[in-house]
Amino acid sequence: MVESPDVSLLPCTLHNGVKCFELIAQPVQQELLPGLFMQGYGYNGSIPGPTIVVEPGDQVRIRVTNLLPEATCVHWHGLDVPNTMDGVPDIEPTPLIRPGYYVDYEFRIVNQPGTHMYHSHHETIRQEMMGMGGLFIIWDRYERGISRDFAYMLQEFAVTGLPKGKLGPGTYAIDPLSDGFNFFTMNGRCFPNTSPLQARRGEVLRIRMANLGMQGHPMHLHGVQMLETACDGNEIPPWNQLRRSTVLVSPGETRDVRFLAWNPGNWPFHCHIPHHNANNFTLPTGGMFTTIQVG
Repeated sequence: MVESPDVSLLPCTLHNGVKCFELIAQPVQQELLPGLFMQGYGYNGSIPGPTIVVEPGDQVRIRVTNLLPEATCVHWHGLDVPNTMDGVPDIEPTPLIRPGYYVDYEFRIVNQPGTHMYHSHHETIRQEMMGMGGLFIIWDRYERGISRDFAYMLQEFAVTGLPKGKLGPGTYAIDPLSDGFNFFTMNGRCFPNTSPLQARRGEVLRIRMANLGMQGHPMHLHGVQMLETACDGNEIPPWNQLRRSTVLVSPGETRDVRFLAWNPGNWPFHCHIPHHNANNFTLPTGGMFTTIQVG
């Protein structure tokens, strides 16, 4: 099964053959670092929202309840769904969710297994940059050859109230209209608050990456080479797969990589843009950075 470190998997119930999920859009205080919170918008109490995992052919119903002080919607990024379910109310015949109301999105999973996203598509410049998004993964239970399957949402935020180069406990607001990003997250946390990945020597790991932000992230793994196997939820033919140490995940993209954990050690996995490896431009390692412990 897919794991999204530091982010929960969204549970579902089965009713008459339909997998039913519940998302709650609401204000969220997300803990970036111990004692340091940002005030944003998310789902089910977290930024990013919980990871949704389904399978090909599933009929799904996702009830989205709006507890925000403003209207919202949800777009199923990369999924082939009916026009009325696509979640862009400004131009499509799809409902806008007013505060205090809910909408049921129902569709069949027709895409092949792959990595996708969900996010707000109403007042996108504000709501996405306040944190409204999550991972949507179509899982293949019959796939063989993968020992561990991890998924990450990559985001950046302009958190206000902290002088540049300073950190301190407290709760701070997000300025969604600023491009002065100072916190860069993997599944809603900054290093050293990101949970390390654990692997046994000889296991084959897959890492799924999704970029909901405004900047590209060249994700670099130390110690072993990665094979890039999928882009935007679509498998790359084996003859076109490249072996790499760095994979660029552009805004709106998802990328899958896999590798054999043959080399023991505690290996960094991080964005290679220097400013993205810091917390509010402080000098110790931080930001979009985690480790993979191979033993």
